[in-house]
Amino acid sequence: MSMVAHKIRTNVYLDSDIKNKAQEILKQYGIGLSDAFNIFLAQTVFEKGIPFEIKIPNEDTKQAIQDARNGINMSKISLEDLKKQSNA
Repeated sequence: MSMVAHKIRTNVYLDSDIKNKAQEILKQYGIGLSDAFNIFLAQTVFEKGIPFEIKIPNEDTKQAIQDARNGINMSKISLEDLKKQSNA
């Protein structure tokens, strides 16, 4: 069995802003987009599915997100109060 990987060229359409931000992050790891895609695809094969969880928020969660973005139904709580609640 050959250990040499047979590489092909493919095209992917990306959001340019996301691509640029991802490249900056990947640069810190010393890898490029091609390596990142290969890692993603290898993990997809290994996991036999997408290698991370994708969730679609329900209506309550969507409303809570929208409220938080708009500063609605928000309350202030101190770190000490949070600690007390977690120990209760």
